[in-house]
Amino acid sequence: MVFGMLEPPINVVALFWYIPTKILLFCYFKSHCARQVPQPSDSPNDPLNDFILLNVSLLSAIVGAYGPMLGPGFVEISEELNVSVNEISQATSYLVLAIGIALLFSNPLAKCYGKRPVYLVSGILLFASSIGAALTHDYGSFLACRLVGGLGMGPYEVLVQCTIGDMYFVHERASRIAFWNLFLVSGISAGPIVSAYIIQYSGYRWAFGVCAIFYGVLTLALFFLAPETSYIRVAGTSHTSTEASSIEQPDTKAVPGEDVVQPTSETIDDIEKEPQGRKYEQQTSHPPLITQRKDSYWRSLRVYTGRYSNASVVKVISRPFILFLYPGILWAFLTWGTTITFTIAFSYVNGVIFNEPPYNFSTSQIGLINISPLVLSVVSEIISGPLCDKICLYLTKRNNGYYEPEFRLVLMAVGFVLGVAGFYGFGATVHYKTHWTGPVITYGLVNASLAFCSTCVFGYIIDAYTALGEEAFVAVNSRNFLSFGILYVINEWLDKEGTLKVFVVLGSLFIFTSLLTIPIWIFGKRCRARIDKIVWLKNYMRDS
Repeated sequence: MVFGMLEPPINVVALFWYIPTKILLFCYFKSHCARQVPQPSDSPNDPLNDFILLNVSLLSAIVGAYGPMLGPGFVEISEELNVSVNEISQATSYLVLAIGIALLFSNPLAKCYGKRPVYLVSGILLFASSIGAALTHDYGSFLACRLVGGLGMGPYEVLVQCTIGDMYFVHERASRIAFWNLFLVSGISAGPIVSAYIIQYSGYRWAFGVCAIFYGVLTLALFFLAPETSYIRVAGTSHTSTEASSIEQPDTKAVPGEDVVQPTSETIDDIEKEPQGRKYEQQTSHPPLITQRKDSYWRSLRVYTGRYSNASVVKVISRPFILFLYPGILWAFLTWGTTITFTIAFSYVNGVIFNEPPYNFSTSQIGLINISPLVLSVVSEIISGPLCDKICLYLTKRNNGYYEPEFRLVLMAVGFVLGVAGFYGFGATVHYKTHWTGPVITYGLVNASLAFCSTCVFGYIIDAYTALGEEAFVAVNSRNFLSFGILYVINEWLDKEGTLKVFVVLGSLFIFTSLLTIPIWIFGKRCRARIDKIVWLKNYMRDS
């Protein structure tokens, strides 16, 4: 037992060594001889470490703003469209539902045909929906544009994490996830600040117009600067035969239709101490028999670059639902789903709460409330990624050099404390009509909690279920259906029950799902071992 984690039963220990996630090793940045995970191939078209993340992250920021940006202006927009505030709120809920539907189709298409075409179609849909919403004059067309926008937003909830898995080594991923999430949460928090002023002084249509400008420019940049990142990295094509070892297998993308021999365990000491014979082998090794010429810039702009999976699209669509049989995936769905849903709920209710006594905020002032979550989210994202990597490295060293994906769960403790203070604090300060700084600060604490939870959850999924990355993220982000149900009734619920009761319930549910991290810490490793014995499940998840 390591740090309270239960090992697999003795009769399946031998099988456990074949679990791909067992030896996702942490390599030292300083060690030039440490093997990288995944092992780079000889191909000049290998996408490892391409600088694409910034472009996708900028788009994610605008996508993050697109949903909650109307929150400060719910009252004004409802008056202009001659509908109730609740109907405007529900339009955003339908957008969330559209995101969930888009996930079911965008993932299989990206899995089979590459991520680049899905990103580009997504950008075009977002651009078109923004133009349409900027020209609309009735609620029906307004709702239709929001639905189309939701379909475009879907891929950015699941594919960016997989793109990070395509391009970066294991020891770099938490920091890159935090980098991307920094843009996402900044968009979610800063979007309403900017849109509030636009809505108050120019109308809500110009809020969509500004989004259209950004989507148009960034989608063009995506086309010209972001080649395909999906890549079939064939085992054994690294620079020497000795380097093509089991360490590369957890992230290796096998040739479709072929089984990959699963890895054995290695330690940090193994990869730090380069065998003396390796330098000689590197000098005397022969170049690979098959060489590839690097694609030209114009060739890299191809929208379709081939098929990356032999599995049928229908089979890939069904996989996320099967993944709920995995306890780790179910935990991630519940934890991430409740945290982000309840955080989004603030953008639905703030426009109502702060527009009434004792606050009587204007639309622009309601937007300024988001400065608190913006600042705390940025600080939390800057801290969470490096902190998570350092925790994992420390625990790996304490565990005799063996890394376990469950080490990333430690970060959940920070998110738990911040979330409890935020949810309960917001409900209490609004109910007892304290100074506006009370609810504003506690709102920021909830967003800080979201930053830590996202780094923890997505880091764990990438490491524990590497081979099922796309499907795993679809399963986790199917929380959009959960979000739709709660957000659809949140304002009506708030009006009926009051702020204190609503946020006490939300905070209590947050506590329950967060505490599920404890059994995953204890039993997660054993569960992964047992699931690996289920033959039909392994075959169903295989791309063949």
